[in-house]
Amino acid sequence: MKILVCISKTPDTTAKIAFTEGNTKFDENGVQWIINPYDEWYSLVRAIELKEKDPNTLIHLITVGGADTEPIIRKALALGGDEAIRVDSSNNDSFFIAKQIAAVAKEGAYDLIFTGKETIDYNSSSIGSMLSAILDYSFVSLANHFDCVGNTATVKREIEGGEETCEVNLPLVISCQKGMAEQRIPNMRGIMAARTKPLKVVAPIDAIATTSIKKFDMPVAKSGVKLVAPDNMDELVRLLKEEAKVI
Repeated sequence: MKILVCISKTPDTTAKIAFTEGNTKFDENGVQWIINPYDEWYSLVRAIELKEKDPNTLIHLITVGGADTEPIIRKALALGGDEAIRVDSSNNDSFFIAKQIAAVAKEGAYDLIFTGKETIDYNSSSIGSMLSAILDYSFVSLANHFDCVGNTATVKREIEGGEETCEVNLPLVISCQKGMAEQRIPNMRGIMAARTKPLKVVAPIDAIATTSIKKFDMPVAKSGVKLVAPDNMDELVRLLKEEAKVI
């Protein structure tokens, strides 16, 4: 089986968020970058588990980004990828990214494409569905369990009030969420091996970006807390009615 795992670079969850150039660009100064957790903890680790069951499984990693993404993709290789591909473009448009990944996937004839359910910065949750449409592959989103026997995959995901089980033939695109696998930490052997694993850089194909960033806005600052004495219920009621407007 050939598996393609999509990897994104995202800011660490503890990073201070700020914007520059009239709030049109994310300020990257001092930001610690990580592998998008949904890509690392669930997509990549599940692919590694499949390879552990069948050593003939081949895991390729792909990211769309500039040279600054290479430390991230090397960490993913240290976890267990066999080789990586970087499409040399810094375009953040989801459709543009999906077109780049689809071109590589089509050429590589992959049986399975794993994505995280979303990135923790843009939260668009759109790459997987776009990939399936471009490639005409089956697609299951928000999966938390995956097994495969021969050419048939069994995929589970949570739905309102229960769980849904799907049987789908390969080739297949899966977006993964919590429950798919357990987080792993690269060991020293993996870190050393990652230094020499192939990382192929390819030029992007021609594709039109369908979106552009007009402006970023920070959340409205929270107002101060008003404390009311336990024996002053009239004031509490007044505040809830006139200021909070919840009663």
